[in-house]
Amino acid sequence: MQIHDRTSLDGNRERITLVPESLDDLWHLTYLLEPGDEVAGDTTRRIQRADDQMRDTGGEREHMHITLQVEDVEFHRFANRVRVGGVITDCSREDQLGLHHTLNVEEREKLTIVKEWKRDQLDRLDDAVEATDNPDIAIATVEEGEAYIHTVAQYGADEYTSFSGTTGKGEYAGGRTELFEQLASALSHLDVDAIILAGPGFTKQDAYDHIEENYPDLTEMISMVDVSSAGDRGVHEVLKRGAVDEVQAETRIAEEAELIDQLMKGIGEGAKAAYGIEEVKQAADFGAVEQLLILDERLRKERGALGEDEAGGEWEIDVNEIITDVERKGGEVTVFSHEFAPGEQLSNLGGIAALLRYRLN
Repeated sequence: MQIHDRTSLDGNRERITLVPESLDDLWHLTYLLEPGDEVAGDTTRRIQRADDQMRDTGGEREHMHITLQVEDVEFHRFANRVRVGGVITDCSREDQLGLHHTLNVEEREKLTIVKEWKRDQLDRLDDAVEATDNPDIAIATVEEGEAYIHTVAQYGADEYTSFSGTTGKGEYAGGRTELFEQLASALSHLDVDAIILAGPGFTKQDAYDHIEENYPDLTEMISMVDVSSAGDRGVHEVLKRGAVDEVQAETRIAEEAELIDQLMKGIGEGAKAAYGIEEVKQAADFGAVEQLLILDERLRKERGALGEDEAGGEWEIDVNEIITDVERKGGEVTVFSHEFAPGEQLSNLGGIAALLRYRLN
């Protein structure tokens, strides 16, 4: 993410002009924007003809710069865009004021946001800016008969592709070699800066040997990690062991994997952990929260930042007050991505939890 300009305005509002540079950045925008914000950007809009003498052609598209008061925000992951819907409050054509419009924000498009920025939103924006220089990473996990490739993103780890084949050596060696070849060929076509090759036993070493012999240019990018299985579970182990951190400092999902493991351990031991909005609120009131964990989708829902087709908040307690209270008392806040396994675990615990400084009871 690039920030082109930051200007303080009246009250606590600030105008920030930014340019998203990746799908990750577009995902961040989904959680930076909320109803009532002002968003300005370039767009095209269909304008109906007002000439009664001409046949209605359904309108022609005009390029214009508009400002919206945001009503809903949607991340269209597979279309590589964020849709920001709202009412036009400023535009070069006065006849368009007060009408509804949707800005389709894509990579490399400048956007100006005016709002009262919350602390966690500014932290997320800073994370997006810092992550611009992080290398792109692929995690390849392999065991007998199976191989997977995941690409690492700030919103999670996406399964890029998977392969299956015969296992063993001897008469089955051909199928095993074919599996390694499929894996190596796919990795060679990825535009990444680093590859983590992981798996149980000697299988990953055999896969590495095949890559070294047939795709020697890849070996400089590869580091190997021992894990107990391939696929999603293997990826989680890679993250938990900090292998990604060694290549990509301060990776969000690696941090989330470690925090959720600490939380589950604390809950299992009946120790310094709380989950659910009521328990977390009580812990925050006592100043006991060392690390607040909250799911991005739940945070958006409670702030009312979802589209018209999605439900609003369910908590009677104001989550913004909890966040402010935790930060004021020296605690830290981590917003989890719902796209990855740690976020799914947090969702099952109500979407909010906390690691505590001390046991409450």
